Amino acid sequence: MTIQRALREQVVIQPFARMPEVVAGLDVSVRGDRATAAVVSLTLPTLEPIDAATASRPVPFPYVPGLLAFREAPVILDALEQLETTPQVLVFDAHGLAHPRRFGLAAHVGVLLDWPSIGCAKSRLCGEYDEPDPARGSWTGLREDDEVIGAVLRTRDDVKPVFVSVGHRMDLESAISVILACAAHYRLPETTRWAHRVAGGDSFPVSGTADQP
Repeated sequence: MTIQRALREQVVIQPFARMPEVVAGLDVSVRGDRATAAVVSLTLPTLEPIDAATASRPVPFPYVPGLLAFREAPVILDALEQLETTPQVLVFDAHGLAHPRRFGLAAHVGVLLDWPSIGCAKSRLCGEYDEPDPARGSWTGLREDDEVIGAVLRTRDDVKPVFVSVGHRMDLESAISVILACAAHYRLPETTRWAHRVAGGDSFPVSGTADQP
C-alpha cells in the first residue's frame, strides 16, 4: 500500500493527442501456481490483430483485492519485453485510478513503463454511480468522496456497462474514446477479448515467449 501511494504521485493525467493507430490488450491467466500473461497488438480503426507475445512465471503474490499489480505486473512486464510492435496505448482488463488508492494495475504498469494506459474492467472495485442511458456511448461518472475516478460506459446498446479509468498519460475523455473505438462489436473491447484468448492458450502467431523458472 505504501508503494502504491508513493507511485500514485507519478501518474500523469493529460489528453491523448489523437486516436492511436496501434493499441494493445493485456490479460493474465493463473493456473495453479503459474501465471501466464498475453499482450496482443491491434490496429485502429480496423481492430486487426498484428502481433502477440506471452510470458509465464510462478505466481509471486496471493490474490488480494486492490493489490493485483503485485500478482500480475511481473509477468506482464515479461510479455511486453517480447512484443515486436510498439503500441501507443495499453488497455488493461483491470482498473487504473478507479481503485481505493487510485493506483490499480493499469496505472501501476503505466507509471513503471511511462506508457499511456487505460483500465477497462468488467466490474466495479470502488465508487458509486448512476446507471448510464441504454444507448452505446452513454456514460456516467464513477465517484468516490466527490471525486470522479472513472466512467461507467455503455459500449453496446442495452448491455451491462464497463468501468473505464485513467491509467497513465491519458485523461478520462480520451480513455472513453479509445475504449469505444476498441469495442466496435461486443461489450468488451477487442483488446481484452484477444488478450484473454491468447492468455488462456488459444493459438496466435506470437512474436516471443518467455518462461521464467
